[in-house]
Formats: sequence, structure tokens, C-alpha cells
Amino acid sequence: MMYDDDQMLMLSGIQHYMFCPRQWALIHVEQQWADNRLTAEGEILHKNVDNSAYRQKNGDTITLRGVHVASHTLGLYGICDAIELLPSNTEENTITHPKYFGFWKPYPVEYKRGHQKPDERDTVQLAAQVMCLEEMYGIQISEAALFYFETHRREVVAMDEPLRRLTCELSEAMHKTFDSGITPQAVPQRGCKNCSLFDICSPVLTKKTTVAYYLKKSFNEEIA
Repeated sequence: MMYDDDQMLMLSGIQHYMFCPRQWALIHVEQQWADNRLTAEGEILHKNVDNSAYRQKNGDTITLRGVHVASHTLGLYGICDAIELLPSNTEENTITHPKYFGFWKPYPVEYKRGHQKPDERDTVQLAAQVMCLEEMYGIQISEAALFYFETHRREVVAMDEPLRRLTCELSEAMHKTFDSGITPQAVPQRGCKNCSLFDICSPVLTKKTTVAYYLKKSFNEEIA
């Protein structure tokens, strides 16, 4: 399926959706947001990383910042924190750049505030960026990396078939949830206490999440 421009969703939301579909829907369907210490720290750390005017050259490697990407197959658009351009002697799976002579292999690097997660929420965001670049330039990218500020380590991520399939499944689920306009019910989990939307979500108190439920409650109607 190919999505139109007006159907595109924010790529960064895919990590939210995998962590908690309700959190994603509160942000992207209901347009609710709240900051806490963790989100504020993440915003500060990304301030310079996402500066699109910044270019860095380290030997033969050139680093581009804040690169806009999109995929109509996934129906996602967003910004890559950094794309390293690695010089190549061949045209295969490379791109050209108007400011730099030659052929370059793009190597996306996504920056994260904390440390490596126990699931794929970070890797699917990176995979979505890779798949956007592949679609935009007609190339194949075999690996990319996540850099964690807390550990100051770079984790190499192989773009294998299971990860690509999971990314496609999540993007499809995001579109279905968005089109339905229904915020999923809360499923309390360990990470709830660190969520900036905890007070808005109220996962412990939530019974149902539809507008009809709250209207019935307000008018003292019987709630099924």
C-alpha cells in the first residue's frame, strides 16, 4: 500500500507506539503532551544533534545533521539525527551530494538520551529511517547505529528481515489506530511511572477510554 501525503504520520512516533499504543494515541490522535525531566533532557541533548546547518568531517567521513526523510510505503516522515556519508569506489548502493564530489554510502545514526532498551522500540525507529532512505534513493542499507548518551556507546544494528517486517507491522498498526480515532485502553506496565503522560493517561484508574464513556459518566447514565 502507498500512502498519500495527507496520510503521512510522524516517524518518531513508531517508538512510542511499540512502547505503548495508548501513549502514542494520546500524543498523535488526541494531541496531548506533557514534559517531564526525561523528555526535557532528551530535547536538550538533541538540540545540537538535529542542527541541519551543522556539517562535520572526520577523515573521509562527512556527517549530515537533521536530514528530512519520508516513505510513502510506510506512510511515515521525519528527521534523521545524523547520517554519516562513507566514501565508496563504486556507485552501488550509494548517493551523491551536491557539495561533495564522489559516491557516498549513507549510514544513519540515531541519538538516544538513555541506554539500550530491552525491546526493539529504538531499533524500529532506526529501521524506519533506513527504509525511508532506501525508498528515496533506490538503495539498500545493511546496517545503522544507535548512540546512547548515558553510556556513550554506539550500538550497531543490522537491518535484517525480522526487524524490517516488525517496522512495517507497526507502521500499519499506527495508521489503523489513527484512522479509527480510538485511543487504546491502558495496559499498566513498569515504564508507566516514567511516562510524561502518566497523569493524563491515569492507567490505574482508566476503565474505558472513549468519549462516550466520559459523557455517560458526566450525565449519570448507566455504564455498561
